Amino acid sequence: MPDPKQRRTIIAAMLLLLEVNDMSNHAIAFENAQTGAVPEGWTATLTGSGNPKWTVESDQTAPSKSKVLKQSGRATFPLLLKDDTSIKDGFIEVKFKAVAGSEDRAAGVVWRAKDANNYYVARANALEDNFVLYKTVNGVRSALDIVGRKGGYGVSVPVPANTWHSLRIDFKGARFTASFNGKQMFEVEDSTFTDAGKVGLWTKADSVTVFDEMTYGETK
Repeated sequence: MPDPKQRRTIIAAMLLLLEVNDMSNHAIAFENAQTGAVPEGWTATLTGSGNPKWTVESDQTAPSKSKVLKQSGRATFPLLLKDDTSIKDGFIEVKFKAVAGSEDRAAGVVWRAKDANNYYVARANALEDNFVLYKTVNGVRSALDIVGRKGGYGVSVPVPANTWHSLRIDFKGARFTASFNGKQMFEVEDSTFTDAGKVGLWTKADSVTVFDEMTYGETK
């Protein structure tokens, strides 16, 4: 018979396994989407001003096969929201490649979005070689502190351009876990947005960025 400590460990492992198995996962590639247009089921919008341009394009380097989702317009923060999502606790992950941009070369994932001006976003930047998590409230973006550290600005990490990377956020309650290329980077705590919201994709300024193989899920 296991002792009480072993029993607690076994129970915790079983609960974690149940939680993982109770994740409703969705996988999105863009192979069947019309080239040159916004993919069906998404809303292209922005925070701030400008003219974002989200289109499905051919790319023989695509992890999925031959098509990617590309943002090539210029705006304060181009934003693409998945229409049929409303997730409180779960995850979002995407593969991306920063192609060009003299002001920024950014790629981000958005969650708990109420609208184009209120959401969380985690982004990697190929010009700055860093990974930062923000909240955008009424159109104003501010960086969030990493758990266990006051101040600072995200974490430094190499983000070479024209190379495919992966970006992931797991979010539950007020705790968010950020991972880059399969490695957990940091955690953040914030309770600005606690209700379910949409997930989506994000860039900044003149970033030309392509995305592929997005997955997301909700913890039931």
